[in-house]
Amino acid sequence: MKKVTFFVLAVVSLFMASCSEQIDTSAKYVFKEEIISGYLQKHEQYSQYCELLNQVHASSISNTTVFQLLSARGNYTVFAPTNDAIQLYLDSLVRKGLIAEASWDAFEDSTKLDSIRKVIVYNSIIDGGDDNGYFEINNLPMAATGSVAEIEVPNMNDRKLNVLRTEDPDSILINDCMIDRLNRDILAINGVIHSMHNVVAPSGDSMASLLKNMIDSNKGNYAVMAKLIQACGLIDTLDKIKDDVYEYNYQTEKIPHYLHDSAEGEKDFWTPEHRYFGFTLFAETDEFWTHQLGKDVSEITVEDIYNYIDELGIYPDAKRDRDYENEENLLNQFVTYHMLPMRLGTDRLVNHVNEKDYNPSTKAPTVAIFEFYTTMGKRRLLKVFESKESEGVYLNRFPNLNNGRHGDYHENSCDPHNIGIKIGEPNLQGENDVRNGIIYPIEELLYYSDNTRNQMMRSRIRWNVTAMWPEFMNNDIRISTLTDEKHKNVYIPTDKEIGYQYLNDVIIEPDTRFFYWTGRGQGWANMQGDEMSIRGLYEVTMRLPPVPVRGTYELRFGQQCGGNMRGMAQFYWGSDLDKLAAMGIPMDLRQGAYSLHTKSGDVASDIGYQPDDPRDDDFNATVDKQMRNNDFMKGCMQYRAGDHSTNVLMRSSEICLRRIMFRQTMDPDKTYYVKFKTVMNDITRFFYMDYMEYCAKEVYDNPAEPEDVW
Repeated sequence: MKKVTFFVLAVVSLFMASCSEQIDTSAKYVFKEEIISGYLQKHEQYSQYCELLNQVHASSISNTTVFQLLSARGNYTVFAPTNDAIQLYLDSLVRKGLIAEASWDAFEDSTKLDSIRKVIVYNSIIDGGDDNGYFEINNLPMAATGSVAEIEVPNMNDRKLNVLRTEDPDSILINDCMIDRLNRDILAINGVIHSMHNVVAPSGDSMASLLKNMIDSNKGNYAVMAKLIQACGLIDTLDKIKDDVYEYNYQTEKIPHYLHDSAEGEKDFWTPEHRYFGFTLFAETDEFWTHQLGKDVSEITVEDIYNYIDELGIYPDAKRDRDYENEENLLNQFVTYHMLPMRLGTDRLVNHVNEKDYNPSTKAPTVAIFEFYTTMGKRRLLKVFESKESEGVYLNRFPNLNNGRHGDYHENSCDPHNIGIKIGEPNLQGENDVRNGIIYPIEELLYYSDNTRNQMMRSRIRWNVTAMWPEFMNNDIRISTLTDEKHKNVYIPTDKEIGYQYLNDVIIEPDTRFFYWTGRGQGWANMQGDEMSIRGLYEVTMRLPPVPVRGTYELRFGQQCGGNMRGMAQFYWGSDLDKLAAMGIPMDLRQGAYSLHTKSGDVASDIGYQPDDPRDDDFNATVDKQMRNNDFMKGCMQYRAGDHSTNVLMRSSEICLRRIMFRQTMDPDKTYYVKFKTVMNDITRFFYMDYMEYCAKEVYDNPAEPEDVW
């Protein structure tokens, strides 16, 4: 996929104009086989847009104009503003006081003029490249009526545009701007044109700017939460959009753009083009606080909220003082438990890929599915949950599941104190569609309660390894839906190559090749289809998620051993990054259910594995015990051993195993690390990673209620 690299000055964040429905009732243009630029040039109503296309370069380091780009072969989706649309946009800049009159001649600052041109042009074009195609109306992503879906391919401004379908099937809005009812799906040789009567210009503001506006106006539905975030000294943190150092080094090719790997399939693995920051905020609404405190939003103070949560007795170990910026402070702990250091779109709160019974065509939830994320501030776990029965996505929901050996992993019921908090629909219109974050409304008080922590401890905590790394979400790396090679095969550069860590929670030593596969179209027997493939003479150290309460836990490693390319790694663990202790013997990732898969052939081995007998649960339990004695477990039943086309679950697959890495006492207030280091002097052997689990002793060693097989 062709990519353009560019730099839009921060001033563009001020230039977002609201869109109103203005319908063109003229006849739809007759399709002629020509290129996009030629079509636009032939129609007077796009004359201003064509001028802008000729004035704006495809990137900050290119002499090619965007008009020339649209004259070449490709797969472009163009949301083309008419002359009237551009005039309306200039009118909006006058109302904002940015220019004196609605004319291009009114710009006294050439830098501001250049930025405005880029806002209009870059936001109007999506380059689908050779793999991802262009988007006709029928190919735009669909969500429930009134809900927002994101176009998976970003525009030239590297923004994913929102699609909103109304009850009127002919009314489709792109970032609040309606596609012309008649002049849409105008096909050209190199893509498609949709006529727009407003400029598509998503806000370039940060989450910090949005919250500041709410504080100043006491409006926006989250003004109270904005005040709390400001009191905790976190506003500046939420102002970060991208890593400018990384951006410059990538553009000037000081960072390698790809790495070729010949160990398997002669593949190129592509380095991320950006290092964006992102944030997700789950916030009680102003209406909630008004109801609780009996005050108008403008009258509610930080002190009011502090006193309210103090009287509830939450976070009993927190410091009760007014040093709100201290992570140990009561208010700070309350606020930061609402915040994640990654932007999770509505379709990424939980990730539906290959769980049992899931059909990607209907996208309807089936079995219980969940993600565990680590919050900002004092590190704590936040569970995001969805199932067929939940009818929505919840925070910290712990239902009673039908999780027996012959169950279906659906909800039987949910006790009132374990229902959790339903996540509302975010407002992504106008200024709320900020570049680096998203706010979800909640109507109940969210905090890390004793019940939440105990319920987490009493259940198995399973996470895809990429959930540990915010950069994978913020840069659209994790299980990206895009099918071009740059998105399917990703290379994370070493710390030495960029001078610091691309992943804040991973130390990547030299001689390590840190690869990631989205697994799209591969049908791999992995949780959510993706996997890490770390190669070379590797050594990587990763920060683990926190545990919910102090206790003895098993740390488990999801091990898929379907090939002979795997290697062996010694792993180390501890809380002192400089003194991690070697734990047990090296993990041999070549170990399958029956054989050790080596380069020279399979070697028979016995870890106690036998397939399940559907008629004899006692036999199956005995096999499970034998495998555990050897520090192995069968795979889980929650996921398929492949994509939706197979009904084989991981538990029934002889290549899907779990390795018990250790059993250790862990404390929620400590940070733990795990290091993996190759013990084979062979750069073609690689280290596989998919998912990991915490399981407390109260679960894996419970004689009254044995751990479930899911």
